[in-house]
Amino acid sequence: SVADALKSLDIKLPAPDLKQILKAVSWRDENAPPVIGKIHKPGKSKPDPFHGRYEAEIGGKTCVVEYDPDSDLRDTEQVPLLEEGGIKAFITREVLPYTPDAWVKEGATKIGYEISFTRHFYKPQPLRTLEEIRTDIIAAEQEAEGLLDELLKGSSK
Repeated sequence: SVADALKSLDIKLPAPDLKQILKAVSWRDENAPPVIGKIHKPGKSKPDPFHGRYEAEIGGKTCVVEYDPDSDLRDTEQVPLLEEGGIKAFITREVLPYTPDAWVKEGATKIGYEISFTRHFYKPQPLRTLEEIRTDIIAAEQEAEGLLDELLKGSSK
């Protein structure tokens, strides 16, 4: 493995650099088991799939684990501030039916506001009436016919 090769060469790389190397020389296997990022000590943490903590059996013992997130699958959601039931209700209703293994990263929730300036401040120009449009089309047709007549009269001389 890459880690063994680096160790034999006595090379120590920061985790982000190692991830970049692994990403460059490896490929994605959709059938591979999820990569465990953290194993919680027994009794210290309870399983909470909504926040990415799952129960798993490791070495014959039941543990609570957190999997490494796949950055290619990472997504964000904009939850209305006054959502009834909060973020949990929104994710349960809008996300989990389509992505059942999704979770919310604790501490990554940001509260912000979005103001639609277009909706609040834009004053659209009133549309022209059908009669005005019809009049413009007729005027353009008459002008085109006049130009065509001039061309034909000029070429017959």
